[in-house]
Amino acid sequence: MAAASTSMAATAVFASHFPLSSTTKAAPARCSATPHLPPRLSATSFSSSLKFAEPKRSSLLPVKASSSEESGAVDTSELLSDLKEKWDAVDNKSTVIIYGGGAIVAVWLSSIVVGAINSVPLLPKIMELVGLGYTGWFVYRYLLFKSSRKELAEDIEQLKKKISGTE
Repeated sequence: MAAASTSMAATAVFASHFPLSSTTKAAPARCSATPHLPPRLSATSFSSSLKFAEPKRSSLLPVKASSSEESGAVDTSELLSDLKEKWDAVDNKSTVIIYGGGAIVAVWLSSIVVGAINSVPLLPKIMELVGLGYTGWFVYRYLLFKSSRKELAEDIEQLKKKISGTE
């Protein structure tokens, strides 16, 4: 915006300092927001005036392409057989199905709740502030100092033991 106003001012100053020649007729003064641009060049004159050099290839990092069956492809039959073995090893299949269905329902309900919260005008911003505050507290409490990081690691290991049932 400032560049446009300064170019307009410069155009107005230059226009007032150059008198009209005696052969030209005085035209009515026109105000324009855009500065005068030079005429366009035709495409043929433009392309003939430019000469492009071939880009040089850099040999600093040689790249060698290779394909490997092991790195990119996943054997689906092996994956399915592993899943089948693990499913057969589960004792309480009904419990696993109930927990899995409960998890799906919980995710669905939480998406509904989040959608309802987002529709309230001021509540999403307040929730963001609460989240930022909790994140700051967590970083200060558990991540900032070495002793508190050790405490957090111990708490996580205890929780893993409780969940896996080894405690």
